[in-house]
Amino acid sequence: MILGALLDAGLSLEDLRRALGSLAVDPESIWTERVTRAGITATKFHARGEVPPMDHAHDHERAAASPRSTRPAQSHSHGTAGVHAPHHTAHRSLPEIERLIDGSALALQGKQRAKALFRRLADAEAAIHGTPFDKVHLHEVGALDSIIDIVGTVYALDAMGIGRVTASPLNVGSGTISSAHGLYPVPAPATTHLLKDVPVYSGPQHTELVTPTGALLISDFAESYGGVPAMRIQRVGYGAGARDFPKSPNVLRVLIGEDERASSLHTVAVIETEIDDMNPQIFGLLIDKLMGAGALDVFYTPVQMKKNRPGTLLSILAPPEAREQLTSMVFRETTTIGVRFMEAQRECLDRETIMVDTEFGPVSVKVARRNGEILNASPEFEDCARIATERGRPVKDVQAAAMKAFLDR
Repeated sequence: MILGALLDAGLSLEDLRRALGSLAVDPESIWTERVTRAGITATKFHARGEVPPMDHAHDHERAAASPRSTRPAQSHSHGTAGVHAPHHTAHRSLPEIERLIDGSALALQGKQRAKALFRRLADAEAAIHGTPFDKVHLHEVGALDSIIDIVGTVYALDAMGIGRVTASPLNVGSGTISSAHGLYPVPAPATTHLLKDVPVYSGPQHTELVTPTGALLISDFAESYGGVPAMRIQRVGYGAGARDFPKSPNVLRVLIGEDERASSLHTVAVIETEIDDMNPQIFGLLIDKLMGAGALDVFYTPVQMKKNRPGTLLSILAPPEAREQLTSMVFRETTTIGVRFMEAQRECLDRETIMVDTEFGPVSVKVARRNGEILNASPEFEDCARIATERGRPVKDVQAAAMKAFLDR
């Protein structure tokens, strides 16, 4: 349903086929059709499963007569950690899947994301059945259908330039499902494991509405859950499920657009520690080292610490992925024995540099905008200081000339 919705929203089926072809997937094994679900026209994505052994000819005939990317929602064959596999299908181990992904045409980041997703599925299987991770027996996880669903979604979101995903709370359905391990309540054990910390609810439909693969993809890509965020909608896509409920459309809707206000929001790691026993000469050097290692900003605040000692609060803003490296540097370069960190959102104005001509020569002016409106403009101090020294004039005269040139431009 996810791939169906993205294809409906403009993803090229031929591009998807070529991307999956690098995984030795037959391009003809995936296709789409237009269907209607409770009055909503949607795209149904199909993926033909692998051919079963010849001694199961009756199963093969049934599968060939009805190729599909999802089987009936009430049935899980061969376990709970994956979906979309017909009985008697070929099963690949996690290392085999990772080798396939490594040889694919996905970008490096996409390969890493796809492999991490399969490891999450394997971890869910191990947790549910009490099996060590390195001994877990992957069933449907290794089926071609699941590989197409997972790798295809990773490719699709990257190819469509999706930078942030939000999702509504998930309707998991209700009732029970039949699996090789017995009769299980909805949501299935693997689905429940994967949906930790995700808002869910049970709708009136007595069937499974979130499969383990769907739970894996949504929980991994969605950064937040709730209503439709403030955005400019550019494209809409509907991906159809296998069932057609009479009173509610069994579709997944994707809205693709831009949020000018949210586009300037960034997640940063805030690293802090108080220090009261370090040579103050080190503080200046420390800023240079931290900034050189990727910190976005470093600043000091005088604080009064325990035992009435004056101290210094070290605060570092950094990309989340740089937190570990910067924390190690703080421990190595300072006398602190502990740091705290948190993630925070920060909003930055759009910035650009404009050159203006003044009576003293060209000067760079930093301009900051929000939603296209200029809110701040400031001459580059280094330019002003250099020109002031060369011309023997006060810095403030050069700054004033630069601002006048900017306003008169």
